[in-house]
Amino acid sequence: MRWFSLVVVSTAIVFAQPKPISLAEAEAIALRNHPGVAAAELTAEAQAQVPQQVRSALAPQVGAAASGAGATDRARIAAGQLQNPIIFSRLGLGGNVTQLLYDGGRTKLLAQGADARAKSEKENANTARAQVLLQVRQAYLAALRTQAVLRVAEQTVAARQLVLDQVTALTDAKLKSGLDLSFAQVSVSEAKLLAAQAANDSQAALADLAAAMGVTEPAPYSLAEPPPLSALPPNSNELLPAAMRNRPELAARRLEWEAAQRLVAAEGKLSQPTVSGVGAAGVTPVHVAGIENSYYAAAGVTVSLNFLNGGLFAARRNEAALRARAAEQRLRELENRIRRDVAVAWLNVRTAEERVELTEQLLRRSTQALELAQARYDLGLSSIVELSQAQLAKTAAELQQTAARYDYTAQRAALAFQTGLEFQ
Repeated sequence: MRWFSLVVVSTAIVFAQPKPISLAEAEAIALRNHPGVAAAELTAEAQAQVPQQVRSALAPQVGAAASGAGATDRARIAAGQLQNPIIFSRLGLGGNVTQLLYDGGRTKLLAQGADARAKSEKENANTARAQVLLQVRQAYLAALRTQAVLRVAEQTVAARQLVLDQVTALTDAKLKSGLDLSFAQVSVSEAKLLAAQAANDSQAALADLAAAMGVTEPAPYSLAEPPPLSALPPNSNELLPAAMRNRPELAARRLEWEAAQRLVAAEGKLSQPTVSGVGAAGVTPVHVAGIENSYYAAAGVTVSLNFLNGGLFAARRNEAALRARAAEQRLRELENRIRRDVAVAWLNVRTAEERVELTEQLLRRSTQALELAQARYDLGLSSIVELSQAQLAKTAAELQQTAARYDYTAQRAALAFQTGLEFQ
Protein backbone atom coordinates (compact mmCIF):
# COMPACT_ATOMS: atom_id res chain seq x y z
CA MET A 1 0.00 0.00 0.00
CA ARG A 2 2.90 2.31 0.75
CA TRP A 3 4.39 1.88 -2.71
CA PHE A 4 1.02 2.75 -4.25
CA SER A 5 0.87 5.97 -2.24
CA LEU A 6 4.40 6.85 -3.32
CA VAL A 7 3.45 6.32 -6.97
CA VAL A 8 0.37 8.55 -6.61
CA VAL A 9 2.36 11.29 -4.89
CA SER A 10 5.19 11.17 -7.46
CA THR A 11 2.68 11.23 -10.33
CA ALA A 12 0.93 14.25 -8.85
CA ILE A 13 4.28 16.01 -8.50
CA VAL A 14 5.12 15.33 -12.14
CA PHE A 15 1.80 16.68 -13.36
CA ALA A 16 2.04 19.71 -11.06
CA GLN A 17 5.38 20.78 -12.48
CA PRO A 18 5.19 23.85 -14.73
CA LYS A 19 5.26 23.11 -18.43
CA PRO A 20 8.13 24.92 -20.18
CA ILE A 21 7.03 27.01 -23.14
CA SER A 22 8.66 29.66 -25.30
CA LEU A 23 7.08 32.64 -27.01
CA ALA A 24 7.39 30.98 -30.43
CA GLU A 25 5.62 27.86 -29.13
CA ALA A 26 2.84 29.97 -27.61
CA GLU A 27 2.36 31.74 -30.95
CA ALA A 28 2.21 28.43 -32.83
CA ILE A 29 -0.39 27.07 -30.39
CA ALA A 30 -2.48 30.23 -30.81
CA LEU A 31 -2.44 30.02 -34.61
CA ARG A 32 -3.63 26.41 -34.39
CA ASN A 33 -6.27 26.78 -31.68
CA HIS A 34 -7.58 30.34 -31.57
CA PRO A 35 -11.21 30.46 -32.79
CA GLY A 36 -10.76 33.97 -34.18
CA VAL A 37 -8.06 32.75 -36.57
CA ALA A 38 -10.13 29.74 -37.59
CA ALA A 39 -13.22 31.89 -38.22
CA ALA A 40 -11.26 34.37 -40.35
CA GLU A 41 -9.66 31.61 -42.41
CA LEU A 42 -13.01 29.87 -42.98
CA THR A 43 -14.55 33.18 -44.06
CA ALA A 44 -11.70 33.69 -46.53
CA GLU A 45 -12.19 30.17 -47.91
CA ALA A 46 -15.91 30.80 -48.29
CA GLN A 47 -15.28 34.08 -50.13
CA ALA A 48 -12.84 32.28 -52.43
CA GLN A 49 -15.80 30.28 -53.82
CA VAL A 50 -17.58 33.41 -55.07
CA PRO A 51 -15.41 34.10 -58.18
CA GLN A 52 -16.23 30.67 -59.59
CA GLN A 53 -19.91 31.32 -58.98
CA VAL A 54 -19.67 34.50 -61.07
CA ARG A 55 -17.59 32.86 -63.84
CA SER A 56 -20.12 30.06 -64.14
CA ALA A 57 -22.29 32.43 -66.21
CA LEU A 58 -19.63 32.29 -68.96
CA ALA A 59 -19.75 28.46 -69.18
CA PRO A 60 -22.38 26.48 -71.13
CA GLN A 61 -25.53 25.84 -69.11
CA VAL A 62 -26.73 22.31 -69.88
CA GLY A 63 -29.91 20.78 -68.50
CA ALA A 64 -32.41 18.02 -69.12
CA ALA A 65 -36.19 17.96 -68.94
CA ALA A 66 -39.10 15.61 -69.21
CA SER A 67 -42.62 16.85 -69.77
CA GLY A 68 -45.96 15.49 -70.84
CA ALA A 69 -49.49 16.69 -71.39
CA GLY A 70 -52.90 15.24 -72.04
CA ALA A 71 -55.53 17.18 -73.93
CA THR A 72 -58.96 16.66 -75.45
CA ASP A 73 -59.30 16.56 -79.22
CA ARG A 74 -59.05 19.93 -80.93
CA ALA A 75 -58.44 21.66 -77.57
CA ARG A 76 -57.48 25.33 -77.58
CA ILE A 77 -56.33 27.76 -74.88
CA ALA A 78 -58.56 30.81 -74.99
CA ALA A 79 -57.37 32.83 -71.95
CA GLY A 80 -54.18 33.67 -70.12
CA GLN A 81 -50.81 34.95 -71.26
CA LEU A 82 -49.81 34.87 -74.92
CA GLN A 83 -48.79 31.34 -75.95
CA ASN A 84 -49.41 28.61 -78.43
CA PRO A 85 -53.16 28.00 -78.20
CA ILE A 86 -52.97 24.42 -79.51
CA ILE A 87 -52.42 21.64 -76.91
CA PHE A 88 -51.18 18.24 -78.09
CA SER A 89 -51.13 15.11 -75.98
CA ARG A 90 -47.46 14.08 -75.68
CA LEU A 91 -44.57 12.83 -73.59
CA GLY A 92 -41.18 14.42 -74.32
CA LEU A 93 -37.62 13.82 -73.11
CA GLY A 94 -34.77 16.16 -74.05
CA GLY A 95 -31.95 18.48 -73.13
CA ASN A 96 -31.17 22.14 -73.58
CA VAL A 97 -28.00 24.21 -73.79
CA THR A 98 -27.55 27.92 -73.16
CA GLN A 99 -24.30 29.78 -73.80
CA LEU A 100 -23.64 33.44 -73.12
CA LEU A 101 -21.98 34.85 -76.22
CA TYR A 102 -21.67 38.56 -75.46
CA ASP A 103 -22.55 40.91 -72.61
CA GLY A 104 -20.04 43.71 -73.18
CA GLY A 105 -17.54 42.08 -70.78
CA ARG A 106 -19.73 42.71 -67.73
CA THR A 107 -19.51 39.18 -66.33
CA LYS A 108 -15.73 39.19 -66.71
CA LEU A 109 -15.51 42.45 -64.78
CA LEU A 110 -17.75 41.06 -62.05
CA ALA A 111 -15.50 38.00 -61.81
CA GLN A 112 -12.42 40.22 -61.46
CA GLY A 113 -14.16 42.14 -58.69
CA ALA A 114 -15.01 38.87 -56.95
CA ASP A 115 -11.34 37.85 -57.19
CA ALA A 116 -10.32 41.13 -55.54
CA ARG A 117 -12.84 40.63 -52.75
CA ALA A 118 -11.61 37.08 -52.17
CA LYS A 119 -8.03 38.34 -51.89
CA SER A 120 -9.24 41.08 -49.56
CA GLU A 121 -10.85 38.52 -47.29
CA LYS A 122 -7.62 36.55 -47.26
CA GLU A 123 -5.78 39.67 -46.12
CA ASN A 124 -8.42 40.10 -43.42
CA ALA A 125 -7.54 36.59 -42.26
CA ASN A 126 -3.89 37.64 -42.13
CA THR A 127 -4.96 40.65 -40.06
CA ALA A 128 -6.74 38.35 -37.63
CA ARG A 129 -3.59 36.23 -37.36
CA ALA A 130 -1.46 39.31 -36.68
CA GLN A 131 -3.88 40.54 -34.00
CA VAL A 132 -3.89 37.14 -32.29
CA LEU A 133 -0.09 37.05 -32.34
CA LEU A 134 0.01 40.51 -30.77
CA GLN A 135 -2.41 39.38 -28.05
CA VAL A 136 -0.28 36.31 -27.36
CA ARG A 137 2.91 38.37 -27.15
CA GLN A 138 1.34 40.91 -24.82
CA ALA A 139 -0.16 38.19 -22.61
CA TYR A 140 3.12 36.24 -22.60
CA LEU A 141 5.14 39.31 -21.60
CA ALA A 142 2.55 40.26 -18.98
CA ALA A 143 2.83 36.78 -17.49
CA LEU A 144 6.62 37.06 -17.48
CA ARG A 145 6.36 40.42 -15.74
CA THR A 146 4.03 39.10 -13.04
CA GLN A 147 6.33 36.15 -12.43
CA ALA A 148 9.28 38.53 -12.12
CA VAL A 149 7.28 40.70 -9.71
CA LEU A 150 6.46 37.58 -7.70
CA ARG A 151 10.15 36.74 -7.43
CA VAL A 152 10.88 40.30 -6.27
CA ALA A 153 8.10 40.03 -3.68
CA GLU A 154 9.40 36.71 -2.39
CA GLN A 155 12.93 38.10 -2.14
CA THR A 156 11.54 41.13 -0.32
CA VAL A 157 9.76 38.89 2.18
CA ALA A 158 12.97 36.95 2.80
CA ALA A 159 15.08 40.08 3.22
CA ARG A 160 12.65 41.76 5.59
CA GLN A 161 12.16 38.55 7.53
CA LEU A 162 15.91 38.48 8.09
CA VAL A 163 15.82 42.04 9.42
CA LEU A 164 12.86 41.10 11.63
CA ASP A 165 14.79 38.17 13.05
CA GLN A 166 17.75 40.44 13.81
CA VAL A 167 15.56 43.09 15.44
CA THR A 168 13.73 40.40 17.44
CA ALA A 169 17.03 39.09 18.76
CA LEU A 170 18.21 42.60 19.64
CA THR A 171 14.90 43.39 21.31
CA ASP A 172 15.11 40.21 23.39
CA ALA A 173 18.61 41.33 24.42
CA LYS A 174 17.19 44.74 25.40
CA LEU A 175 19.34 46.42 22.71
CA LYS A 176 16.38 47.62 20.66
CA SER A 177 13.01 48.96 21.64
CA GLY A 178 9.61 47.48 20.99
CA LEU A 179 8.99 50.27 18.48
CA ASP A 180 11.76 48.90 16.28
CA LEU A 181 10.23 45.45 16.51
CA SER A 182 6.81 46.81 15.55
CA PHE A 183 8.20 48.61 12.49
CA ALA A 184 10.05 45.46 11.41
CA GLN A 185 6.88 43.39 11.78
CA VAL A 186 4.92 45.92 9.73
CA SER A 187 7.54 45.75 6.97
CA VAL A 188 7.28 41.96 6.82
CA SER A 189 3.47 42.13 6.71
CA GLU A 190 3.62 44.61 3.85
CA ALA A 191 6.01 42.35 1.95
CA LYS A 192 3.73 39.35 2.46
CA LEU A 193 0.76 41.33 1.17
CA LEU A 194 2.79 42.26 -1.89
CA ALA A 195 3.72 38.62 -2.42
CA ALA A 196 0.11 37.47 -2.09
CA GLN A 197 -1.06 40.03 -4.65
CA ALA A 198 1.82 39.13 -6.97
CA ALA A 199 0.92 35.44 -6.77
CA ASN A 200 -2.70 36.24 -7.65
CA ASP A 201 -1.61 38.46 -10.56
CA SER A 202 0.67 35.72 -11.83
CA GLN A 203 -2.15 33.16 -11.94
CA ALA A 204 -4.47 35.67 -13.63
CA ALA A 205 -1.80 36.45 -16.24
CA LEU A 206 -1.42 32.74 -17.02
CA ALA A 207 -5.20 32.53 -17.49
CA ASP A 208 -5.03 35.48 -19.90
CA LEU A 209 -2.20 33.77 -21.77
CA ALA A 210 -4.22 30.56 -22.09
CA ALA A 211 -7.17 32.53 -23.49
CA ALA A 212 -4.91 34.33 -25.97
CA MET A 213 -3.55 30.96 -27.09
CA GLY A 214 -7.05 29.55 -27.58
CA VAL A 215 -6.52 26.97 -24.82
CA THR A 216 -9.59 26.11 -22.76
CA GLU A 217 -7.76 25.25 -19.54
CA PRO A 218 -4.89 27.39 -18.17
CA ALA A 219 -1.73 25.51 -17.26
CA PRO A 220 1.17 26.36 -14.91
CA TYR A 221 3.56 27.31 -17.69
CA SER A 222 7.25 27.95 -17.13
CA LEU A 223 7.90 30.84 -19.48
CA ALA A 224 11.22 31.38 -21.21
CA GLU A 225 12.63 34.82 -21.76
CA PRO A 226 12.25 36.06 -25.37
CA PRO A 227 15.43 36.41 -27.45
CA PRO A 228 17.27 39.76 -27.50
CA LEU A 229 15.72 42.36 -29.77
CA SER A 230 17.41 44.13 -32.65
CA ALA A 231 18.36 47.81 -32.55
CA LEU A 232 15.62 50.39 -32.95
CA PRO A 233 15.72 52.61 -36.09
CA PRO A 234 16.72 56.23 -35.35
CA ASN A 235 13.33 57.60 -36.48
CA SER A 236 9.87 56.38 -37.36
CA ASN A 237 10.07 57.52 -41.02
CA GLU A 238 12.28 54.55 -41.82
CA LEU A 239 9.49 52.20 -40.71
CA LEU A 240 6.67 53.79 -42.73
CA PRO A 241 7.47 52.10 -46.08
CA ALA A 242 7.45 48.70 -44.41
CA ALA A 243 4.13 49.46 -42.73
CA MET A 244 2.55 50.61 -46.00
CA ARG A 245 3.86 47.51 -47.71
CA ASN A 246 3.22 44.84 -45.06
CA ARG A 247 0.08 45.77 -43.14
CA PRO A 248 -2.54 43.20 -44.22
CA GLU A 249 -5.53 45.39 -43.39
CA LEU A 250 -4.13 48.06 -45.71
CA ALA A 251 -3.74 45.49 -48.48
CA ALA A 252 -7.33 44.38 -47.83
CA ARG A 253 -8.57 47.96 -48.11
CA ARG A 254 -6.72 48.42 -51.42
CA LEU A 255 -8.31 45.25 -52.78
CA GLU A 256 -11.74 46.44 -51.66
CA TRP A 257 -11.17 49.65 -53.61
CA GLU A 258 -10.10 47.62 -56.65
CA ALA A 259 -13.25 45.49 -56.40
CA ALA A 260 -15.37 48.65 -56.19
CA GLN A 261 -13.73 50.00 -59.34
CA ARG A 262 -14.43 46.74 -61.17
CA LEU A 263 -18.06 47.01 -60.13
CA VAL A 264 -18.22 50.57 -61.51
CA ALA A 265 -16.92 49.31 -64.84
CA ALA A 266 -19.33 46.36 -64.79
CA GLU A 267 -22.34 48.52 -64.04
CA GLY A 268 -21.32 50.74 -66.95
CA LYS A 269 -21.94 47.74 -69.23
CA LEU A 270 -25.58 47.34 -68.19
CA SER A 271 -26.81 49.12 -71.32
CA GLN A 272 -24.88 46.76 -73.61
CA PRO A 273 -26.89 44.08 -75.40
CA THR A 274 -26.73 40.52 -74.12
CA VAL A 275 -26.40 37.81 -76.77
CA SER A 276 -26.94 34.15 -75.91
CA GLY A 277 -27.05 30.98 -77.96
CA VAL A 278 -29.73 28.41 -77.15
CA GLY A 279 -30.26 24.87 -78.35
CA ALA A 280 -32.61 22.00 -77.57
CA ALA A 281 -32.89 18.37 -78.72
CA GLY A 282 -34.86 15.34 -77.58
CA VAL A 283 -37.41 12.68 -78.35
CA THR A 284 -41.22 12.43 -78.05
CA PRO A 285 -42.04 8.72 -77.79
CA VAL A 286 -45.70 9.53 -77.25
CA HIS A 287 -47.29 12.11 -79.52
CA VAL A 288 -50.33 12.75 -81.66
CA ALA A 289 -50.61 11.17 -85.08
CA GLY A 290 -50.21 14.48 -86.84
CA ILE A 291 -46.54 14.67 -85.82
CA GLU A 292 -44.58 12.22 -87.92
CA ASN A 293 -41.03 12.57 -86.45
CA SER A 294 -40.30 11.32 -82.89
CA TYR A 295 -37.12 13.37 -82.60
CA TYR A 296 -36.68 17.10 -82.44
CA ALA A 297 -33.79 19.57 -82.45
CA ALA A 298 -33.60 23.34 -82.64
CA ALA A 299 -31.06 26.13 -82.15
CA GLY A 300 -31.24 29.89 -82.02
CA VAL A 301 -29.79 33.13 -80.78
CA THR A 302 -31.42 35.56 -78.36
CA VAL A 303 -30.51 39.21 -78.10
CA SER A 304 -31.66 41.24 -75.09
CA LEU A 305 -31.44 45.01 -75.02
CA ASN A 306 -33.12 47.09 -72.35
CA PHE A 307 -34.22 50.58 -73.41
CA LEU A 308 -36.36 51.88 -70.58
CA ASN A 309 -36.36 50.62 -67.00
CA GLY A 310 -37.32 53.64 -64.93
CA GLY A 311 -33.73 54.80 -64.42
CA LEU A 312 -32.63 51.52 -62.78
CA PHE A 313 -29.33 51.22 -64.64
CA ALA A 314 -28.39 54.85 -64.09
CA ALA A 315 -29.07 54.53 -60.37
CA ARG A 316 -26.95 51.37 -60.16
CA ARG A 317 -24.08 53.08 -61.96
CA ASN A 318 -24.27 56.07 -59.64
CA GLU A 319 -24.40 53.82 -56.59
CA ALA A 320 -21.33 51.88 -57.70
CA ALA A 321 -19.40 55.09 -58.41
CA LEU A 322 -20.26 56.57 -55.02
CA ARG A 323 -19.31 53.36 -53.19
CA ALA A 324 -15.99 53.31 -55.04
CA ARG A 325 -15.27 56.88 -53.94
CA ALA A 326 -16.19 55.94 -50.37
CA ALA A 327 -13.80 52.97 -50.54
CA GLU A 328 -11.04 55.29 -51.74
CA GLN A 329 -11.63 57.64 -48.81
CA ARG A 330 -11.57 54.74 -46.34
CA LEU A 331 -8.26 53.68 -47.86
CA ARG A 332 -6.82 57.17 -47.36
CA GLU A 333 -8.14 57.25 -43.79
CA LEU A 334 -6.43 53.94 -42.98
CA GLU A 335 -3.15 55.12 -44.52
CA ASN A 336 -3.22 58.23 -42.34
CA ARG A 337 -4.04 56.19 -39.25
CA ILE A 338 -1.19 53.79 -39.94
CA ARG A 339 1.24 56.70 -40.28
CA ARG A 340 0.09 58.01 -36.92
CA ASP A 341 0.15 54.58 -35.25
CA VAL A 342 3.70 53.87 -36.43
CA ALA A 343 4.93 57.25 -35.16
CA VAL A 344 3.22 56.80 -31.79
CA ALA A 345 4.45 53.22 -31.42
CA TRP A 346 8.01 54.30 -32.17
CA LEU A 347 7.77 57.09 -29.57
CA ASN A 348 6.38 54.65 -27.01
CA VAL A 349 9.35 52.35 -27.61
CA ARG A 350 11.81 55.20 -27.16
CA THR A 351 10.10 56.28 -23.94
CA ALA A 352 10.06 52.69 -22.65
CA GLU A 353 13.76 52.38 -23.47
CA GLU A 354 14.52 55.53 -21.48
CA ARG A 355 12.46 54.21 -18.57
CA VAL A 356 14.55 51.05 -18.51
CA GLU A 357 17.76 53.10 -18.19
CA LEU A 358 16.27 55.41 -15.54
CA THR A 359 14.84 52.58 -13.44
CA GLU A 360 18.19 50.77 -13.53
CA GLN A 361 19.85 53.89 -12.15
CA LEU A 362 17.09 54.21 -9.54
CA LEU A 363 17.56 50.60 -8.49
CA ARG A 364 21.32 50.99 -8.09
CA ARG A 365 20.91 54.11 -5.98
CA SER A 366 18.13 52.66 -3.84
CA THR A 367 20.24 49.55 -3.26
CA GLN A 368 23.13 51.70 -2.10
CA ALA A 369 20.81 53.72 0.10
CA LEU A 370 19.46 50.55 1.70
CA GLU A 371 22.95 49.24 2.37
CA LEU A 372 23.91 52.54 4.03
CA ALA A 373 20.69 52.65 6.04
CA GLN A 374 21.23 49.07 7.18
CA ALA A 375 24.80 49.85 8.22
CA ARG A 376 23.70 53.01 10.08
CA TYR A 377 20.96 51.09 11.84
CA ASP A 378 23.31 48.29 12.83
CA LEU A 379 25.66 50.89 14.32
CA GLY A 380 22.82 52.59 16.14
CA LEU A 381 23.20 55.82 14.18
CA SER A 382 19.63 55.86 12.76
CA SER A 383 16.15 54.69 13.61
CA ILE A 384 14.09 51.85 12.21
CA VAL A 385 12.04 54.46 10.32
CA GLU A 386 14.99 55.32 8.10
CA LEU A 387 15.65 51.64 7.43
CA SER A 388 11.98 51.01 6.61
CA GLN A 389 11.91 53.90 4.15
CA ALA A 390 15.04 52.58 2.47
CA GLN A 391 13.45 49.13 2.20
CA LEU A 392 10.31 50.59 0.66
CA ALA A 393 12.36 52.65 -1.80
CA LYS A 394 14.35 49.60 -2.94
CA THR A 395 11.23 47.46 -3.35
CA ALA A 396 9.52 50.20 -5.37
CA ALA A 397 12.63 50.57 -7.54
CA GLU A 398 12.77 46.82 -8.18
CA LEU A 399 9.11 46.75 -9.17
CA GLN A 400 9.52 49.76 -11.47
CA GLN A 401 12.63 48.29 -13.08
CA THR A 402 10.86 44.96 -13.69
CA ALA A 403 7.80 46.67 -15.16
CA ALA A 404 9.95 48.94 -17.36
CA ARG A 405 11.94 46.02 -18.77
CA TYR A 406 8.90 44.03 -19.86
CA ASP A 407 6.99 47.15 -20.93
CA TYR A 408 9.82 47.90 -23.36
CA THR A 409 9.50 44.44 -24.89
CA ALA A 410 5.72 44.81 -25.10
CA GLN A 411 6.10 48.16 -26.86
CA ARG A 412 8.48 46.55 -29.33
CA ALA A 413 5.83 43.90 -30.02
CA ALA A 414 3.27 46.66 -30.64
CA LEU A 415 5.69 48.41 -33.00
CA ALA A 416 6.24 45.16 -34.90
CA PHE A 417 2.47 44.82 -35.29
CA GLN A 418 2.09 48.41 -36.51
CA THR A 419 4.83 47.98 -39.13
CA GLY A 420 3.91 44.45 -40.18
CA LEU A 421 7.47 43.28 -39.48
CA GLU A 422 8.69 40.25 -37.55
CA PHE A 423 8.99 40.62 -33.79
CA GLN A 424 12.76 40.45 -33.40
